[in-house]
Amino acid sequence: MFRGGWVENLVKNLLLYIILTAVGLLFALPFLWTISTALKESAQIWQFPPRWIPNPFQWQNFPEALKIMNFLLHLKNTLIVVFTSLVGVLFSCTLVAYGFSRFRFGGRNLLFIVLLSTMMVPPQVTIIPIFIIFTKLQWVNTFKPLIVPAFFGYPFYIFLLRQFFMTIPYELDEATIIDGGDYFTIFWRIILPLSKPALATVSIFHFIGAWNDFFGPLVYLSENTKYTLAVALAAFRGVYWTYWHYLMAASVVVALPCLLLYFFAQRFFIQGITLTGMRG
Repeated sequence: MFRGGWVENLVKNLLLYIILTAVGLLFALPFLWTISTALKESAQIWQFPPRWIPNPFQWQNFPEALKIMNFLLHLKNTLIVVFTSLVGVLFSCTLVAYGFSRFRFGGRNLLFIVLLSTMMVPPQVTIIPIFIIFTKLQWVNTFKPLIVPAFFGYPFYIFLLRQFFMTIPYELDEATIIDGGDYFTIFWRIILPLSKPALATVSIFHFIGAWNDFFGPLVYLSENTKYTLAVALAAFRGVYWTYWHYLMAASVVVALPCLLLYFFAQRFFIQGITLTGMRG
């Protein structure tokens, strides 16, 4: 009876892993085909039936595509926008989330609901008045419209951090105050060190969102030398749309940092998402 149960569990686990592997490969097919196309000669792309494994491998497609695209310039622009706005997000969102989670004041829940309600307003609705404001400030065609708003907080990240901060026991705050600490000490020495999974989750979300952001840079940047990678890749496609091997090579390189970041940081990401919202 015990042996039969062991065999049954083994069969179930094998079937589960087979199904998960099949589904994973199904979702990975587009990216695998992109890599395959990036390593082919132009003539091999249109072969029928399609050839998955290039023969021979055209590794030179990658440096040639990146040179044509002026990759290093657009990479520098993207890194400036991503990391500067990331600093703003972590600075502003942690402070606001700390206030909503640890301070008790009249109208706190109402203000939090108003904050969350702004998430229901699509950015396309506010883009025109915001663009007019940035035009008056003479910020159009600079990185400021892509960076400065991050220093005023994003509702989703505030919600994520607030829910995580509320899982931290209030007794730690009381112990810190008894030892002579103040609210900044609680924030800096208690809340932030215990919130590394949530901070990592917010960082991953924002990095991927800012790295792949196409709408914002397309609206506010007009010079090719200031394009981020997302806009530069679209411009590259518009000019070299018949050179699919170059286009796929550039696409693989642009997508690779996000894939590597999620692969190496998925433990913190999953932990931050899992623990967030355990306490309302």
